[in-house]
Amino acid sequence: MLKTGKQLRLRRLSLAGDDRHLLVPLDHSVSDGPIVPADKWDDLLRALVAGGADGIIVHKGRARSFAPDILRSCALVVHLSASTACSADVHAKVLVADVEEALTLGADAVSVHVNIGSDTEAQQLADLGAVARSCDAWGMPLIAMVYPRGPRIEDPRDPALLAHLANVAADLGADLVKTSVALPIERMAEVVANSPIPVLAAGGPPDGSDLVEYGTAVMAAGCRGLAIGRRIFSSPTPAALVSRLSAVVHGGNTELSHDMRMANYSTIVAGVA
Repeated sequence: MLKTGKQLRLRRLSLAGDDRHLLVPLDHSVSDGPIVPADKWDDLLRALVAGGADGIIVHKGRARSFAPDILRSCALVVHLSASTACSADVHAKVLVADVEEALTLGADAVSVHVNIGSDTEAQQLADLGAVARSCDAWGMPLIAMVYPRGPRIEDPRDPALLAHLANVAADLGADLVKTSVALPIERMAEVVANSPIPVLAAGGPPDGSDLVEYGTAVMAAGCRGLAIGRRIFSSPTPAALVSRLSAVVHGGNTELSHDMRMANYSTIVAGVA
């Protein structure tokens, strides 16, 4: 059966076909500066794909620079929001791209960042709603990265607050929500239980402890995936780390050979159920 454009693209975000996701955000080059030397980007991307990442998240300009063959078995998410560490307000995210641009780049999804509790929360919410409208028009999946950040946030790990954020994302039209993890981690189950859309756990453990154990705990709490950037791209062996995290996310479905992953991707692109 042929699927709608959004359904097809959502399937590409889970190449194991289990509606679980391991995404690697690489948008830090705008917020913080270079993540690897310029001539090492293709090597990093190939390592992430080889390790089994379901998708990578980058800004539009970076997406134009890839070697054409790199993402044959990995989804592309174009990030539409930006701010830099040099800003007077680092929590003030602005839109720097749109859904139409992402489509021209072959994106499988777009993402928008919203900081609840920030001084510019109102504009960020308006931007999320506008992007959601465009995503519906074009059949593009939307990942809302919604975080509790700013002067009005007392406890950014409060499960009730994080559940509120997940509902903000859902109510404004997102298909997936990436947010912070509650502490203790077991209470992330409360966030998941109250979210109408799949929850992706952001980042890694705040105390810098074992990333695989962290991933195992959040998946056990009901999260539908991980979105981890810095701890992966700063690793001396990103392919190996991604492979271990993919096993956590996908369980028995993760041991796919490259040929099998390519076959899955081709099936998804063709729209065959």
